[in-house]
Amino acid sequence: MKRFALLGPGTFSEEAARYLLDNGKESVELVHHRLISDVFLSTVNGETDYSIIPVENTIEGSVSLHLDWLVHEVNLPIQAEWVFPITMNLIGFKEELPLLPGDSLDEKLRGMTTVASHPTALAQCRQFLRAQMPQADLHETGTTAEGAHFVKDNGPGKGYAAVGTKSAARLHGLDILFEQIQDHNNNFTRFVLVGAEPVHLDKPNEQKTSILVTLPEDFPGALHQVLSAFAWRRINLIKIESRPTKKMLGSYYFYIDIEAPMDSVLLPAALAEIEALGCQVRVMGSYPSYTYIGS
Repeated sequence: MKRFALLGPGTFSEEAARYLLDNGKESVELVHHRLISDVFLSTVNGETDYSIIPVENTIEGSVSLHLDWLVHEVNLPIQAEWVFPITMNLIGFKEELPLLPGDSLDEKLRGMTTVASHPTALAQCRQFLRAQMPQADLHETGTTAEGAHFVKDNGPGKGYAAVGTKSAARLHGLDILFEQIQDHNNNFTRFVLVGAEPVHLDKPNEQKTSILVTLPEDFPGALHQVLSAFAWRRINLIKIESRPTKKMLGSYYFYIDIEAPMDSVLLPAALAEIEALGCQVRVMGSYPSYTYIGS
C-alpha cells in the first residue's frame, strides 16, 4: 500500500487526491498534515511515499511558499500533475444568519464578524467578501480545513464563518451558508505529486517536463539565448516564471514547464545547448499531466 501525504482532512488537496487516485492500480492511504512543511518532510523522511502539493491557481497564480519548498528545501522529483476544479463555499452555523422573510444577502450577512481560511482561498473570494461582508475581519489559517475547525471551536453566536470545502463542513458539523463564492467560475488548482518513484494511473495524460534554469551572471542576453534553444526546435514552453535564488539581491532562477518528455528527440539537445551557454539546469521532473474529466 502506497502512502500519500497531504494537507487535511477536509481540504481541497484531499478532494483532488481522491480524484487522482480513484483509478489507481494499488490501494492507497492518505496521511493528513496541518502544515505544508510536514507534508514534504514526511516523504523526505520515508514516512510516506508521495506528497501532494498545490502549486498554482487560476486566480492567484503560483503558490510561492510551496514552490520554494520544492526548489530550496527538498529534492523530490515531480512524478505527476493534475488540474482540479475548486469551488469555494461559505460555511458556518445557520443560526448566525437572520432568517427574516425578504432579507437581502447583505442583510443576512450583516452579523458576521470574522471569516477564516487559508490566505489563498480568501484571495479567491475577494470580490464576494468585499461586497457582501466588508465588516468582517479575515482570519488566516494554515489550511481551509483549519478555518472550518476554527469556526467549530468558537461555536455559534460570535458571527464566525469559514471559506472551504463541503467535506470540511461535514467533518466539523457546519452548514453551507452560500455556495460558489469564488470570484471566477473557471477556478482550477494545479497539483503535483512528488516522490522518489514514478506513479502509474489509469487516466488520460500528456507528458511534461519542468526545469529550473539559473543564468550566468556575466552573460548579457542569456535569457534570449535560452528561449531560442527551445524556439528553433519548436519545443513549446507552457510556463516560464522568475523566482529569487535567495543567494543575493537581483539573482533569479527561471522555472520552466515544457510540453515534452525528457525521452523526446529534441529536448535533451536543447538542455545541452543551454548548459553550454554556462547556465545551470536542474530537471524537476518529467511526468504525466493528467486531464480532469468532470462527472
